[in-house]
Amino acid sequence: MIAEAGLAALWLAAALALLQFVLSVLGLRLAHIAGDRDDRRETAAQLIAGVRPVAIVQGALAALAFVLLITLFVRSDMSVLLVATNSHSAKPLIYKIAGAWGNHEGSMLLWVTVLALAGAGIALIERRLGEATLVATIGAQAFIALGFYAFLLIASNPFARLNPAAPEGQGLNPLLQDPGLAFHPPTLYFGYVGLSIAFSFAVGALVMRDVGPPFARAMRPWVLGAWIFLTLGITAGSYWAYYELGWGGWWFWDPVENASLMPWLAATALLHSVNVLAARDGLRSWTIMLAVIAFSMSMIGTFLVRSGILTSVHAFAVDPERGSFILALLAIYIGGALALFGLRIGSVRQGATFELVSREGGLVFNNLLLSVILGIVLIGTLYPIVAQAMGTQLSVGPPFFNKTTGPIALALMVGMAVGPMLRWRRDDGGAALRRVVIPAGVAAVAGVVLLIAAPGAGPFPILGLALAAGLAVASVLPLFRRDLARVPLFTYGMILAHLGVAVSIAGMASERAFTVERLVAVRPGETTRVGPYAVTLIGIAPAIGPNWSALEGRLRVQRGDGTPFLMGPQSRFFSAPPTVTSEAAILTVADGQLYTVLGQLDGAGRVQLRLWWKPYVTLIWLGGAMIGLGGLLALIGRLWRERRGTRRQARQEAWA
Repeated sequence: MIAEAGLAALWLAAALALLQFVLSVLGLRLAHIAGDRDDRRETAAQLIAGVRPVAIVQGALAALAFVLLITLFVRSDMSVLLVATNSHSAKPLIYKIAGAWGNHEGSMLLWVTVLALAGAGIALIERRLGEATLVATIGAQAFIALGFYAFLLIASNPFARLNPAAPEGQGLNPLLQDPGLAFHPPTLYFGYVGLSIAFSFAVGALVMRDVGPPFARAMRPWVLGAWIFLTLGITAGSYWAYYELGWGGWWFWDPVENASLMPWLAATALLHSVNVLAARDGLRSWTIMLAVIAFSMSMIGTFLVRSGILTSVHAFAVDPERGSFILALLAIYIGGALALFGLRIGSVRQGATFELVSREGGLVFNNLLLSVILGIVLIGTLYPIVAQAMGTQLSVGPPFFNKTTGPIALALMVGMAVGPMLRWRRDDGGAALRRVVIPAGVAAVAGVVLLIAAPGAGPFPILGLALAAGLAVASVLPLFRRDLARVPLFTYGMILAHLGVAVSIAGMASERAFTVERLVAVRPGETTRVGPYAVTLIGIAPAIGPNWSALEGRLRVQRGDGTPFLMGPQSRFFSAPPTVTSEAAILTVADGQLYTVLGQLDGAGRVQLRLWWKPYVTLIWLGGAMIGLGGLLALIGRLWRERRGTRRQARQEAWA
């Protein structure tokens, strides 16, 4: 009865989402036309008062449905179709749990669960917005949830029964049987849903014509939280693909990777705009527009991954009817929001103005560059799909993206370095130039040193490393001559995030400039060199895991005169479903990684080995972690300041 209880909880949650939306619309409409009639005002107040508790109960029911689905996977209930097709009784517990969202239906249930819980969170804790704007926001969130509830209940029921029950499950895709699956998708979904909240705030503010600093201050923590989760999810997903797929690369411009990158680019621009609106009452239209675009990008990503038009380890759906359903939702949500934006944006007042040379001007410059990169990635991702629909087969790969986005990213780094050193509202151009002398000098010196020491590295990697050095210095300059104990925590967060960008860029440029790759076929006892390492094949031995068997290469690795050690890349075989995967063996040291992959055995007794030496490649993910941590510090700092301000105001009111 667990599956039936889960389905019932899902139906009840959908019904409450509908009720939540209807209460919001009727309550706001009746309040608008009530005039002097006390009975109408009282009825409107009652309707509006019911929105918050309904949203909370809806979130609880959606969470219950998801917990029951996890229970079915843990129990290996093969009478449930989803469990039988995506799990196996012999799987380790962590993969049984992660298998609940490692498929199409389960991932969509996770999506709608987080969506409903986010709406419940707004209803529970949000007190900064006016009641009407808050109710409009919660109503918009319910409207978004309704579409996904309908999708699950009509086209993708996660609790569908299988009669008769399967004797054993087909198993989870072996490429997904990794601890990264337990972390990567949920963090991305939290990020996507956070953008849905920003979208709902924007819709609520447009409906009630309430775009201003209070609206931005209410929306900012949700945007910042979504951005943190997206940052960590993309960083974790990059490393997961790097070590799991055995390709030796950290980013492939795969359409599914782009599907997560595009919302992050929009969220980054939105985060800067909402900060300006909250603190300086500027960029009102920018903030609304970017909130709509950010959620639109997450919807487009959902369509790409779950429509069946892509083939990827991340792409679950293969039924075109599901893709049509999601496309319809995309048209309704994005089309409706853009129509509302067009109708109401004229009523949004301009807000505070600023000069071109100012911190606001620097943020607009950065947002424009982020928008250009977003447009390039969007076109490069969708163009092959559109061309294929018209009968033309083509591919847009890394060369296109690297050549088009690379120069813009370098310009963006310059903007990141200069922007935080500008003054709000208006600055003097000469004074601003004097402030950037030190980071510009550091970048120039670093570039000259690299040209001399590594002339074959290439112009873009050298520029990237030089600008990373300048950005790193510029990131910490705001602390110069300040009392560090009095610097706000959110300022430290900004500094750490910008410093993390410099670290990541340095890792990307180093990986591109200095990576050494060797593809060799060796017999036992033979030695080959890659970078500073000598790698000797000792032999091949069998290995057994919890639900796989493998051939493991025994490699003796030595750096110079150092102590030798063993590495063991594997070729694994999974029986459920039958799949062969490559498990890389990776050695991480202070100045980089040695990456080894075991290939096929040939008829002459030789074994293929693919070896990479990647200097400073780990800086890519260290920088990503620093960016996420910087965002977390900024979030804590903002919430702490708001809480302290609320307490101070309460004390003043009590004394009055």
